[in-house]
Amino acid sequence: MELKNDLLLKALRQEKVERPPVWMMRQAGRYLPDYIRLREKYSFFERCQTPELATEITIQPVEQVGVDAAIIFSDILVVPQAMGLEVELLEGKGPFLPDPIKNINDLKRLRKPDVNESLGYVFDALKLTKKTLDGRVPLIGFAGAPWTLLCYMVQGKGSKTFDEARAFCFTQPETAHQLLQMITDTTIEYLRGQVRAGADAVQVFDSWGGLLSPVDFEEFSLRYIRQIISALKDVVPTILFAKGAWFALDSMSATGANALGIDWCVTAQQARKFAGNEITLQGNFDPARLLAPVPEIRKEVKKMISSFGVDRYIANLGHGILPNVPVDHARAFVDAVKEYKI
Repeated sequence: MELKNDLLLKALRQEKVERPPVWMMRQAGRYLPDYIRLREKYSFFERCQTPELATEITIQPVEQVGVDAAIIFSDILVVPQAMGLEVELLEGKGPFLPDPIKNINDLKRLRKPDVNESLGYVFDALKLTKKTLDGRVPLIGFAGAPWTLLCYMVQGKGSKTFDEARAFCFTQPETAHQLLQMITDTTIEYLRGQVRAGADAVQVFDSWGGLLSPVDFEEFSLRYIRQIISALKDVVPTILFAKGAWFALDSMSATGANALGIDWCVTAQQARKFAGNEITLQGNFDPARLLAPVPEIRKEVKKMISSFGVDRYIANLGHGILPNVPVDHARAFVDAVKEYKI
């Protein structure tokens, strides 16, 4: 099916564009009134596991905010769930894994799943979304990076520092590497399945990559991300987003990913210097700035694009959209990108 709007794919292929494409991480969800209505009726995993609901939620921001790409509504923790860990998502409190991994014996509770069996609902949602989008915009699939998934699987819940997860890696490195490899193998199969189901691009989210030192990031994160990108780069365009890990932009660029997401703690000039000119950059608007007055948002978006340049650039936030952002402010962000003139 031919895409009516292929700006995102052009930017990922480093082709010339008339303006940068724009989408927002976490765009399908908690700031949209229509999503909130569904949240009141269905639990989180009901929304994820019902293809019709996941499709409806995925398409809401395309129709209501005007973004240039859809990203499938799901969660990174569906992978630990498929591997055999119980995962609860408590509204307003975040993820909770009641029986986390503590030592090598706990790995026996995990399995390398048949992704078609355990994650087939994501593939069904992708197929239905693709059909419903009818070529309007590309569809992005995604997965969490192995290190970020280990954080939740060991800590058992969200954390600002993931001390227990880091201590696990430093005190039981062999077990940590075994777990990371299991997650990596599952993730590769999962993302391949997403591509078969119709994903036009995939993003790997390493939300907690910035918690590691440069040496530890290489040891416990990047070496596994490298395997994932390597397995997928010839099949689909890939985006790699490791929040806070600006220090590794050069080595992330060398993975062969098509684009690197960056947060708001690094400038466009620094990011380009570290990442080099042969890769597309994505980001890096501070999500909290979407709470500023609309004229301010428009002005800041213009400044952001001017600093990155139009080519080899995807306009996005530096992390997920906040739940209290008014929809018209999200729309102002998208419109400002669409109206950008050099």
